Amino acid sequence: MFAEPDADGRLLCRLCPHACRIKSGGFGRCGVRGNKGGCGIIPFYGKVSSLAVDPIEKKPLYHFKPGAKILSAGFLGCNMRCPFCQNWRISQNTDAPARSLSAQELVLAALGQETPAIAYTYSEPLVHIEYLLECMTLAKKHGVANVLVTNGCIQAEPAKEILSLADGANIDLKCFSGETYAKVLFGDLQTALEFIRLAVCQGVHVEITTLLVSGIAGWEKELGEMAGFIAGMGRGIPWHLSAYHADYRWNAPPTDAGFLRKAVEKAREKLPFVYAGNIGWGENDTACLSCGETLVRRGGVLHNGGGVQTPGLLPPADGEKHFRCAKCGEATAIVC
Repeated sequence: MFAEPDADGRLLCRLCPHACRIKSGGFGRCGVRGNKGGCGIIPFYGKVSSLAVDPIEKKPLYHFKPGAKILSAGFLGCNMRCPFCQNWRISQNTDAPARSLSAQELVLAALGQETPAIAYTYSEPLVHIEYLLECMTLAKKHGVANVLVTNGCIQAEPAKEILSLADGANIDLKCFSGETYAKVLFGDLQTALEFIRLAVCQGVHVEITTLLVSGIAGWEKELGEMAGFIAGMGRGIPWHLSAYHADYRWNAPPTDAGFLRKAVEKAREKLPFVYAGNIGWGENDTACLSCGETLVRRGGVLHNGGGVQTPGLLPPADGEKHFRCAKCGEATAIVC
């Protein structure tokens, strides 16, 4: 899908902004979408590199089915080249171990584990859009929610198609510089911003993650612009500011915990729901915007599945999808 014949037997891929012209026997920048004799091939269709049951907070999703488990499926390849990638062994390498899993097997695994949702995650899932469309369609039929954990680096046409099947998404907003996106990350800022806009417009529950990477020129000054952009999409959108550690090809010192906490506090001047990640900070509870009641309490090590309590949540009103506040009865920003 999203490819067409080009000159000299090449194939023009229109999935993402790279618009790779793939020669016969070759692959695009993602490493998984190829050309054989002028025809598009996807030899990694259904190749799953990782399969695990995670706390949904690990995605991270704090306002979507809090305290639930989620079946996480990872893949191979990515259409970006972030030099600090935390999952580079599968995102920057298609030789990593993987097993074939049909859409039916994946959905049955979610049903067997009694997880209410499937996350397509770990490496970039959208470069496997054909497989995702099959899985997500089947999951919907069985009442299993679909969650995308993605860099959002795909064009509008395929974005609209995949988002029509998504219930939730955590989208990376890596910085707010088009130059950094292009020259350091080999992505495209405007494409990522448009993906966020489309997800919000199509009614997908959206949360944003930004890894605060040491050594990226100027990104500290961009945090206010990023907060403003997210607020423009919707003040209720959660923003996860996460600590970085040295990995892959990036050796800068880890994110200073004090700076991260100050960044969270500053961002909360524009956005009510800003959370610190990867530092074990105990101030990530969620309060009702109407009365201040604690809705969700997050303590302990969330990545190990502990410490999530929902003392302030009541079931949604009929026909609604958001929990209500147990104290004032108002609808919250948290999806059931």
